[in-house]
Amino acid sequence: MPMIDSLAAALRQISPSAFLRLSPSSCTNARILASPTTTSSYAHQTHAATKKSRTVYSLAPRQFEAAAAECDREVVSVLGIETSCDDTCAAVVTADGRILGEAQVSQANMLVHYGGVVPMLAQELHAQSIDQVVEEALANARMLQTDLSAIAVTIGPGISPCLRVGVTKARSIARVNRLPLIGVHHMEAHALVARLMEHKLHFPFIVLLISGGHNLLLVAQNVGQYVQLGTTVDDAIGEAFDKTARLLGLDLRKGGGPALEEIALQGNPTSFPFAVPMRNQKHCNFSYAGLKNQVRLAIESQKINENAPMSLASAEDRQMRADIAASFQRLVTAKLVIYLSSSTIRTYAFLEEGVMVAWAGIEHLRLGIFDPPPHLDEPADAWLDLRPRWQLGEIYAEGVSKARSLKSSGGIPSLTAQVQTLLRKTQ
Repeated sequence: MPMIDSLAAALRQISPSAFLRLSPSSCTNARILASPTTTSSYAHQTHAATKKSRTVYSLAPRQFEAAAAECDREVVSVLGIETSCDDTCAAVVTADGRILGEAQVSQANMLVHYGGVVPMLAQELHAQSIDQVVEEALANARMLQTDLSAIAVTIGPGISPCLRVGVTKARSIARVNRLPLIGVHHMEAHALVARLMEHKLHFPFIVLLISGGHNLLLVAQNVGQYVQLGTTVDDAIGEAFDKTARLLGLDLRKGGGPALEEIALQGNPTSFPFAVPMRNQKHCNFSYAGLKNQVRLAIESQKINENAPMSLASAEDRQMRADIAASFQRLVTAKLVIYLSSSTIRTYAFLEEGVMVAWAGIEHLRLGIFDPPPHLDEPADAWLDLRPRWQLGEIYAEGVSKARSLKSSGGIPSLTAQVQTLLRKTQ
């Protein structure tokens, strides 16, 4: 397949030693796909080299270097805070990978009522919940704020007013308790959680991120260093599920994905011969807008009333919706088939997002990548580093200019570019 040829060529150019023998293997409903790209001996050498060069990455004053030096000890614990979109999350995770406590408040009712996220309303709901969520996570961990080693918080990408709530809370805790502060890239948190679930997973590895608003195929070379092989050119998979579920008149209180998957179990996945999106394109990108349009046309041709809820649908109408859902889901998963050796593929289920942010904080703390506590006299209206549009990795694509890359991320260099700049300055 052209997509697989493109993936192989990209891996050869990025790192000849990272090239994989490719063979068919499927992943259904995957959140994270991680595949080690080198032999274990090379991975151990890379890991050892990283540990030796911690101080090279350091962004923090010397008085806080002890936090990084002690991060391999199980007593080190990080509070992670996540408010980038529609859920308020917090969790406490230790350096040895134990989840001590977590808490979450969902905004599912808002999603159902308005058909999506309303930024200012979401910000208000975060503000109402953030204190409770943090206190609950600490209580579940049986810890006080003074017991923490550092605070990690999502600073982007996401909805700017929502990010502000989490960052403000994180800075307040760090300021009062004089704790290191770690700004986390939301998508890197998704990628790094694979190393929480499997401690023997070393860099480099391939990761496929599938979340509500993102589709990313990456080579993870190290913490903060990624090469983007492909992404969505329009709708992400989560958006496609949500929009299709809405077109089918499904109950969205649990999310479009779960609602569609539940009804798809009752349908025939071959009933509607939808075309696989971008099947013959020679790149690793994704597209779901065309498939969504095919679904819309199928619904119109079957005269299904999307305003009529499933609970009031006739048996025949319900079966038709189930068949469309099953056919849609089959095509979506077909596009996500990545041809890797079945012995190297790993699939990880979704974790509560506060856990992922806390673990990303641990990974950065190990390398000394963190900021010192805010000033004790920091004003309430102080400028906050929020990055609603923030690219994770450098794009692997011939002919893509630096200006275009920066424009797509709102003028903010990617996380990878920033880390690489830091490395060059400290060498």
